[in-house]
Amino acid sequence: MAQTEAVSQVTLAGPESLSYFSMFMDADVVVKLVMIGLILASVWSWAIIIDKVTLFARTKRQMDRFENVFWSGQSLEELYKSLSSRANNGMAALFIAAMKEWKRSHEGDRPAIASLQQRIDRVMDLTIARETERLEKRLMFLATVGSAAPFIGLFGTVWGIMNSFASIAASKNTSLAVVAPGIAEALFATGLGLVAAIPAVIAYNKLTSDSGKLTARMEGFADEFSAILSRRIDERV
Repeated sequence: MAQTEAVSQVTLAGPESLSYFSMFMDADVVVKLVMIGLILASVWSWAIIIDKVTLFARTKRQMDRFENVFWSGQSLEELYKSLSSRANNGMAALFIAAMKEWKRSHEGDRPAIASLQQRIDRVMDLTIARETERLEKRLMFLATVGSAAPFIGLFGTVWGIMNSFASIAASKNTSLAVVAPGIAEALFATGLGLVAAIPAVIAYNKLTSDSGKLTARMEGFADEFSAILSRRIDERV
């Protein structure tokens, strides 16, 4: 008779009572806070991933368009006039920064050409640093989620299992109907931790690699443009 009651309890604690929502609602307040934190971290991670994928694709297209125009033979003055009136990113920002320093150095009756090459290189280095910071902004959050989320989920699991054993001790009943819900709630926290961490780690590695490639393209253009301006400086000395 007792076995029949235990079996019926397990049946009642089946798919409906062990749904994800019911496991969340029946969990301890600490486990609930862990779950909520992991869900929010996962949502924010996906928002960052989508934003960065869009940003990197747009930046790459802008670089491609700028390179096509820059190497098309259009004069630097005309290109500067067409770009200086709007906000620029990537290679265009490098070009504008270098041309502004070039123009400032040639203003007035006494052009400051002596250390112009060093000043141009410095402003382009600073521009590259700002552009890299813009590209990599919030990527550290993905790295943090990827490394911390599994441990936070594990904390929720340990806490939930402790409560399950406390319930077993209090009820003096080791049937599956008593043990299963608490264990399921505890493992649900670990599952959420992995759900938050795995995409964050993969996205962080991919986006960091893409950011490095874009930065390398900007550095390559800066070297080429610096060589062009260096020849012009030598012609005027």
